[in-house]
Amino acid sequence: MSQTAELISYEPATGAELWRGTHGDVDELVERARKAWPAWAAEPLARRIELVRRFAIQVEKDQEGFAELIARETGKPLWEARTEVAAVIAKVDISIKAYAERTGQRKLDSAMQGTAALRHKPHGVMAVLGPYNFPAHLPNGHIVPALIAGNAIVFKPSEKTPAVGARLVTYFAKAGIPADLVQCLIGGPDEGKALVAHPGVDGVLFTGSAQVGIAINRKLATDPGKIVALEMGGNNPIVLWDTPLIEDAAALIIQSAFTTAGQRCTAGRRLIVKSSMYDEAVSAVKALAGRIITGAPFDEPQPFMGCVIDNRTADQLTESFLYLLSNGGKAIAHMRRLDEDKPFLTPSIIDTTAMAERPDVELFGPLLQVIKVDDFDEAIAEANNTRFGLSASLIGGDPKQYNRFWANIRAGIVNWNRPTNGASSAAPFGGIGFSGNHRPAAYYAADYCAYPVTSTEMEQPRASVGVGFKED
Repeated sequence: MSQTAELISYEPATGAELWRGTHGDVDELVERARKAWPAWAAEPLARRIELVRRFAIQVEKDQEGFAELIARETGKPLWEARTEVAAVIAKVDISIKAYAERTGQRKLDSAMQGTAALRHKPHGVMAVLGPYNFPAHLPNGHIVPALIAGNAIVFKPSEKTPAVGARLVTYFAKAGIPADLVQCLIGGPDEGKALVAHPGVDGVLFTGSAQVGIAINRKLATDPGKIVALEMGGNNPIVLWDTPLIEDAAALIIQSAFTTAGQRCTAGRRLIVKSSMYDEAVSAVKALAGRIITGAPFDEPQPFMGCVIDNRTADQLTESFLYLLSNGGKAIAHMRRLDEDKPFLTPSIIDTTAMAERPDVELFGPLLQVIKVDDFDEAIAEANNTRFGLSASLIGGDPKQYNRFWANIRAGIVNWNRPTNGASSAAPFGGIGFSGNHRPAAYYAADYCAYPVTSTEMEQPRASVGVGFKED
């Protein structure tokens, strides 16, 4: 376990201490969850649904206070933190509908053979590991479906956003859900590793980087009894093709690349643009990026973009920009630190067409690479030139080209004339390759929160034997 007794969270926009808490005991929390789980699993579905609805009411009562806490701990603008709280509330109704649709009961009657029944059971104790970019919405997207299905949860928030995670768990308790059913594990990587490997955990629901997700997958490869759902990152392409609406296209590109300071798994990382459109399109994107207001969460007017999560991340992104620049990249809009002591970065754009080898990594921040191509087949090939496969967008083009794009792009989210990010919670959310393990979240979270059980049933035993027996 971690050697430090306390975990301290600081506001990235100010550097001020926000919260501190004691590292949790993994064994104790899992044991409590295991003891609480059977009674919860035995509760009628209607009762579980009633209590998660009460959870949504508790969040709604404190939505402004919760949004302020999210903004302070992540550095994102208050307007965006408010949208995250709204998503937490909306998740309940979406999850209830999804559970009914994805895990419904069925019966097939046969007079002489009894009844064939399909029902679903919860797994047991689920470990939920959350990220820092959406520290409430994304783990909540695992927790609520898991609770509806009848599971108990041990939730470990990111060590960078523990205050939001701890606050989220209090709303479940206030709703009347027993405290041992949804517990918050405070800690760092050591606690996370111990939770994943704990024999009392029946499933691991993870949202975060590919590096950590692959490590979890490798750790549990010899444990087939533990379900694993990995929601990881992306090196997401935007293909810009023929369109007269250059300003609209630029707005979609800016939304894709720089919303949440580029700290979204679905953020547009690579802009692949037709050569004949390059000058006009890149000029429009650069001009709009130059108008972006970057600022602190509570600034007025509200900024479009906040800071990244911490100074270490800002340093790594700056170094990544310099690496691209020194290995054949051509700066279009330089990445700058607005304050050497705080992690505010300007949106950056760099042409990497001439690079011999473009690194296939997720640069998790406001950094957009531009790649020039001559034809549509080359654009699709370049878009697929990645181990990731989360999100992709075609901007412009015609219906025939979009059909080709949709059919050939390797991604779990494929959009046309829409940003790469902002996926609907009422649809499945996930990717392939280094982006996920074919267990999409959002509307399909119900699929990994319960397992199907098939039964054949008769009220009285009835059987006969025929071939292969001696006469009585």
